[in-house]
Amino acid sequence: MTASLSAPAAAESTPEAINLNQFLELPDTEPASEFIDGKIIQKPMPQGEHSTLQADLVAAINAVLKQRKIARAYTELRCTFGNRAIIPDLSVFQWDRIPRNATTGRVANQFLIPPDWAIEILSPKQASLNIIDKLLHCAEHGTQVGWLIDPAQGAVLTINRDCQIAVLRQPSDRLPVPDFAADFQLTVGELFDWLAV
Repeated sequence: MTASLSAPAAAESTPEAINLNQFLELPDTEPASEFIDGKIIQKPMPQGEHSTLQADLVAAINAVLKQRKIARAYTELRCTFGNRAIIPDLSVFQWDRIPRNATTGRVANQFLIPPDWAIEILSPKQASLNIIDKLLHCAEHGTQVGWLIDPAQGAVLTINRDCQIAVLRQPSDRLPVPDFAADFQLTVGELFDWLAV
């Protein structure tokens, strides 16, 4: 008796392929969704460690760089470039690269360029390779520095503009920053000390 392959009783429906422009026309989701390699990927809902690090980092970066109009950090900002629409946990843009509305001079709603510095915070059960791929995509399109912060490991993976990767885990390790952010200094230990209550 030979075995035969049969189709499953209920076939899974595969969504039709869409392009970047079609994705950008879709309603926003909560949590936000990204468009990477033709696929829609919903980000995980931030939890305690993630939210703490994200809030403290954006405040610390802006305290040093925003006041002097060197750069500005944004949270959960969609950046569309290189046929992807990604939403880093933090995106930092040099002041003169912040997109502006041509009429009002205010910050634009659409950022169609890569950030100068992209920061991701790994959430539980999130695939780190997907985030590394996203940071490499940023570096390939001009992002100077990328961080992947892993609270569970107490480590930070960094990627520079040449797509070189390093992992920093010693409390005294100083985290690399873009040239324009040289006044912002932070060690691995100082970063994870923010999680203490």
